[in-house]
Parts: sequence; structure tokens; C-alpha cells
Amino acid sequence: MEEDSKPLLGSVRAGEYYTDSLDPKQRRPFHVEPRNIVGDDAQEQVSSEAAALSSRVHYYGRLTASSDRLLVPPDHVIPSPEDIYVYSPLGTAFKVQGGDSTAKNPSIVTIFAIWNTMMGTSILSMPWGIKQAGFTLGIIIIVLMGLLTLYCCYRVLKSTKSIPHVDTSDWEFPDVCKYYFGGFGKWSSLVFSLVSLIGAMVVYWVLMSNFLFNTGKFIYNYVHNVSTSDAFGTNGTDRVICPYPNLDPDGDSSTLQYYVKENSTGQVFDLWWSKTNTIPFYLIVLLLPLLNFRSASFFARFTFLGTLSVVYLIFLVTYKAIRLGFHLDFHWFDSSTFFVPEFRSLFPQLSGVLTLAFFIHNCIITLMKNNKHQENNVRDLSLAYLLVGLTYLYVGVLIFAAFPSPPLSKECIEPNFLDNFPSSDVLVFVARACLLFQMTSVYPLLGYLVRVQLMGQLFGDHYPGFLHVFILNILVVGAGVLMARFYPNIGSIIRYSGALCGLALVFVLPSLIHLTSLNRRGELRWPSAVFHGFLVLLGVANLFGQFFM
Repeated sequence: MEEDSKPLLGSVRAGEYYTDSLDPKQRRPFHVEPRNIVGDDAQEQVSSEAAALSSRVHYYGRLTASSDRLLVPPDHVIPSPEDIYVYSPLGTAFKVQGGDSTAKNPSIVTIFAIWNTMMGTSILSMPWGIKQAGFTLGIIIIVLMGLLTLYCCYRVLKSTKSIPHVDTSDWEFPDVCKYYFGGFGKWSSLVFSLVSLIGAMVVYWVLMSNFLFNTGKFIYNYVHNVSTSDAFGTNGTDRVICPYPNLDPDGDSSTLQYYVKENSTGQVFDLWWSKTNTIPFYLIVLLLPLLNFRSASFFARFTFLGTLSVVYLIFLVTYKAIRLGFHLDFHWFDSSTFFVPEFRSLFPQLSGVLTLAFFIHNCIITLMKNNKHQENNVRDLSLAYLLVGLTYLYVGVLIFAAFPSPPLSKECIEPNFLDNFPSSDVLVFVARACLLFQMTSVYPLLGYLVRVQLMGQLFGDHYPGFLHVFILNILVVGAGVLMARFYPNIGSIIRYSGALCGLALVFVLPSLIHLTSLNRRGELRWPSAVFHGFLVLLGVANLFGQFFM
């Protein structure tokens, strides 16, 4: 009687949970017998009996939840790994070579994939962020924010492992949020993920307008042999400018230069080639059609340009720092004519930028799935964050320290530090041209991600129709044009969007999910509750600090 009451499909004890056996002899993919494979072609034909059986299995699999093993195909119909085929409803079968069809990456590839994904437009705002916080306090905040966001990212990575009796191998973070908090968790994670993506697209539009303007201006000046500049700046070959100087009539401006163009041809060019009045609208002609492509696979081929751009930026920063030298003078709390205090009350602006700069929480689970050695995930994630933090520190500290003060004030450091170099600088022109091309190829990818996430949830289809997609793209492009026209400050755009999406996806949701998981297992203790409650309050304070500091 005991034998009759045992389930046909046994389980293997794994830790404190019961899971289905992973032995390939006991658990294998759906099987169609060899006699049901017709022909020897690369795309072999499946018989009607096999196709019907495959359809029934897929149908039964959708009748129950992923945690319910009642309708899982029994072991005796499962083939060996070398006999696995991938079946299509059209009747074709593709032979799968080997047991694992997913290529895995070594740790070094995973680390640099995370580094490349996080290295975005925020790197251009690091010197400005350090200026806003103060040199000493800025370095401290970069280190602390790196550690805090690393821990929260670790909590996201481990969130799928804490769910018992459920196969979470193909889950993403929104699925975890839905498991713990229902529809509210899923939609909140989706909305804040869209905020980060759309915020990045707006920053890209502002920067592309900037880079296109300066690239065109460089070409125009070169063709017409124009060598003057309409901004304050230092003398010499490695010229640094202050685009929006705060003129002090009592200050020493003997080492500054100021030029005013009076060429009528130049005035016509400036009228039609304006950074805020015309360039943002010119970009619509180029980028709006690209956003309507069904697939973004073509643009994905150019993602390697991001790595090349960052490497070139590091070279440019190093070269400029060597040529300009260091200009530092420590004033701990008081301002001076040319220097800022080491500790400033505007430090939340840097923390807002860093929240987006260290943000990878919405895709870290996917990135780590492809790591060959899963036991090294935490180590590889930590090394990637260390590499990202060192890159931000290197660029931010060198540009801030090398900024020539005097004669220019550190307050002249722009949210995009490339704006502190004239359009006639050849090395900076190359950087702007490379970044312009790279962002032009990445922008449609970001638009594709926005479309997939939003349309997939609203309509169940990534491309429900041209009209739906076109309206969405008009709204996204319109947001970028408006910001580039009326508020082209990438530092502020980054810090607002970073603090907003970071509140949910970096601080609140990972902490609440961890506390809820501990509480359900009866392992919640007050030190953990206090620490994670502090993280939630920190995220709230970071957001409010953007408006009041």
C-alpha cells in the first residue's frame, strides 16, 4: 500500500527545500521519438503525431502554475541530451548540438560586461558632481554610494534564490516584485524602470544636440579658417574655457581671452546652427524613423563603440591632466575666488547622479545568468563595481584637479566637462564625434527597450501596430526635444531621474523584498530591520535632497 501511495515523480532534497531532480537521466526536455522525425535535412520535418503531442504538452504546461508539477511530462518520454530537437509549430525540427545551448561567459567577460553597461553619460558629469559636493566630500560620497548600491544590487541578485518551491530560472526582478507584492510590485518596478530608460533617452538627446552642434561648429570654423572663440578661457594650446562666466569687475582677467564674432556669415551660421534653438529639431529627422524599426538587432552591433568611447575618454582625461597640471587649494568650509570648499551643502546633487551612475539593478539577474561559474557571481559583481567606481573617481578627480584655477574658478566646471574645452580642440572634437555616433546607435536600442516593456505589458505584443509605436516615440522624442530646448543641463536631468528610479529599484524594493523573505522564514532580526529601514529612508532623503539642496 505504501508503494501505491508514493508519487510517480520523485524529488531530491536540496538544502531545506524539495526540488525536482536535475539528473539528466530523470529530467530532460520534451521528447519526440526518432521515428517521428522525417528526413535528414538541416530542418527536419516532424510528423503530425509528434506535432500534436508537442502541442498537448505545451497546453498542459499552461494550465498550472510554474510551481505545480502535476502536469509535467513523465521521465519515460524524455530523451538523452544528444537527441534533443527544437520544434516549430510550422513542422520543422532543429537538432540541438550538445546539452546546453546557452553560451556561458568567463568571469572576466562578465565583469567587463557589467562595467560597459554601467558606463554611460554619468561619467561626463563626475567632475561637476565633485564640484557640487566639494573635492573631499565628493570622493567620500562616490565610495559610499558605490558600496551602498553594490549591496542593494547584491540583494536583487539573491532575491530569486530566496523563493522556495518555485522555478525562478527565467525570472527577472519585476517577477520577484510581483511574487512578493502582487500587481503593485510588478507595475511599480516597471514604471520606475521606464523612468530610468526615458531619463537616459532625454540625456542622450541633450548630449547629441551638444555634440552635433560642436562637431558642426568645428567643421565650419576649419573650412572658413575661423580661429577665435566666443567664450572666456585660458591661453595656450590646451585651452580651457568658461562658457558661462560670472564676471567679477574687481578680479584679475589679464590672463583671460574674450572674443566676439562680427562676421555676417558667422551670424547667419549661428542663427541656423544653434545648440538649443535648431539642433534638437534637426535630430528628429534622423532619429524618429529609426525608433519605428520592429527590431533593434542592427543597432546592437554597435554597442562595442561604448567601450571604445570610454577608453578614449580616459586617454583624453589623462592627456589633459598631464598638460594642464594640478590646481588644488584646500578650503574646508569657506569659499574663495577660484576654489570651492571641501564640504558643500549641495552634495545631494552628486548622490543623485551616482544613483543612476551605479544603476544596473533592473538587468543584473539577466547579466549574471550567463556567467560560467555561478558560484563566483558575488565576487564578479563586486569587482565590476570596484572597476566602475575607480573609473568614475579617475575621471572626476583628474578633471577637477587639473581645471586651471586661477585664472578660472572651479565653479566654471560644466555638467558635461567636454563643454569646458573649445570646439576647436581636435582631441575633444574626436571625442564628441565618437560619442555622437555611439549615442545615435544606442538611442534606438533604448527606445526599443521602452517599447518592449510598455507595449508588452499593455497590449501583450512588443509591436501592436505602427500607430501605437509612433505615438509612443513622438512622446519620448518630444520629451528630449523640450529638455534640450529649454533645460539642457544633463547634470540635473541625471540626478532627478537617478534619484527617482533609484528610490524604488535601488533602495526600497530590494530592501523590502529581503525583509519580507526573512519574515516569512521566521529569520527577521532587529539589526537587519534597522539597517534596511535606514536604506529606505536614505533613498527617500536622496530624492527630496534634489529639490531642497
